[in-house]
Amino acid sequence: MKLYLNGCGKYPAEQALLTFFPEERPEYPSGEPEGDRCELKVAMRNERIICTCLLVRGGQEYRARASLNHSRIVDEVTRERFTGRVVKLAFFRAALASGIPYPEWGCLTGVRPVKLVEGYLRGGLTKTAARGKFMRDYYVSKRRATLSVDAAEASIEAENSLDARDVCLYVGIPFCPTRCAYCSFVSQSVEKSMGLVEPYLEALEREIDATAEAVSRAGLRPVALYMGGGTPTTLSSGQLDRLCSKLEGAFDLSALREYTVEAGRPDTITADKLSVLHAHAVRRLSVNPQTMSDSVLQAIGRRHTSEDIEGTMSLVRAMGVFEVNMDLIAGLQTDTAEGFAASLGRVMAFEPENITVHTLAVKRGSRLHLEGAELPPAAEVEKMLSGAMSALSGAGYSPYYLYRQKYMSGGFENVGWTRPGFASLYNICIMEELRSIISMGAGGSTKLIAPGGRLERHFAPKYPGEYIAAIDRVCADKERIVEFHGV
Repeated sequence: MKLYLNGCGKYPAEQALLTFFPEERPEYPSGEPEGDRCELKVAMRNERIICTCLLVRGGQEYRARASLNHSRIVDEVTRERFTGRVVKLAFFRAALASGIPYPEWGCLTGVRPVKLVEGYLRGGLTKTAARGKFMRDYYVSKRRATLSVDAAEASIEAENSLDARDVCLYVGIPFCPTRCAYCSFVSQSVEKSMGLVEPYLEALEREIDATAEAVSRAGLRPVALYMGGGTPTTLSSGQLDRLCSKLEGAFDLSALREYTVEAGRPDTITADKLSVLHAHAVRRLSVNPQTMSDSVLQAIGRRHTSEDIEGTMSLVRAMGVFEVNMDLIAGLQTDTAEGFAASLGRVMAFEPENITVHTLAVKRGSRLHLEGAELPPAAEVEKMLSGAMSALSGAGYSPYYLYRQKYMSGGFENVGWTRPGFASLYNICIMEELRSIISMGAGGSTKLIAPGGRLERHFAPKYPGEYIAAIDRVCADKERIVEFHGV
């Protein structure tokens, strides 16, 4: 869609465009406005910041206006925030007038809606009042507002349990047995890159040492450790033992409250690997079927069956020591609302401590995006998610973290559901930016967070080969942890 902007930046306009018209991509033509387009103009008048929107679609014009009191604008940061909000609100109203279905998330476009609700609760509002304000301010549906309030309460509880020097650690293993059709993570099939695994581990061990030294000098205390990927259990039992031993030897893990390993693919989980993880005090596993339909598994490129998942869960449960998260994705190709409900029912029969319900996001770099595929429509995905909400809440699960992504089917959300007492501290910390997440490994994203909200991001090279080649620089960059957090 052609965007013509006056008095506002590209970012809020693009966010709104991708949310309300996900099939469109922004264009910025020069010259006089013409054809199908969106014109956004922001101005200050008296004590109001005002945005007018002209949306032209199919030759029809749709006009809308939004305004906010700008008395709370005190600096450039708050100016951008208020400008972005009024732009999105005007665009939202014009989009509704053009006939788009009413979005469940109203005029919200950000990935972390829970942060807004946290602010209401910390400001003294009750749950009911916070939900009502969220619905009024952003036109969010009652159901999504309720999800957000529940997740905000879990976030506040987690925050209250943390010390100022607490941090979380992430270790990335960018290898998988095969690449799933929806995957956009930087991971390589071990079939094609077996020769990289050993040099990758050697480089990772060097980064672990450098990171541990910086964490110690900065006086930080790891309270959660998450090993993700990729699929960490692609490694052999001996490699897992070596990696876990390295982490234990390098870091002071005496205050660790949570140790999670993604064992996402059942075709990588064996009894000896589970024994290794148990021996190293791993107590939380993520076993991620994504679907329990064999036909959908085949469509997304998995080489295992739903029966394999059942066998894996029997093996995991027989150990008697692991808390388990299981992931499902709503909106996968060839799936239906009835099929998704059946998958959820089979997953719930395992009684996992956590169930994460994702909405499919067709990301650039995924095979779905590159090759295209016929996907369930947004209305069908909403049936999947609504059914999941009812089933999970009825079985005693509650939402404890929530986030949204670009290019997500129907503009919906990902929600982590938990049985009482089993919320993942790491997941809450990373989604609500409660504490620093210090990453190690290829494609790692370190997010340093200080009291007051100051934030820095640092990224490792994405691909294993690049990471190995750049390991000297990667290790040297760990000094930034000390510079940011040092006392």
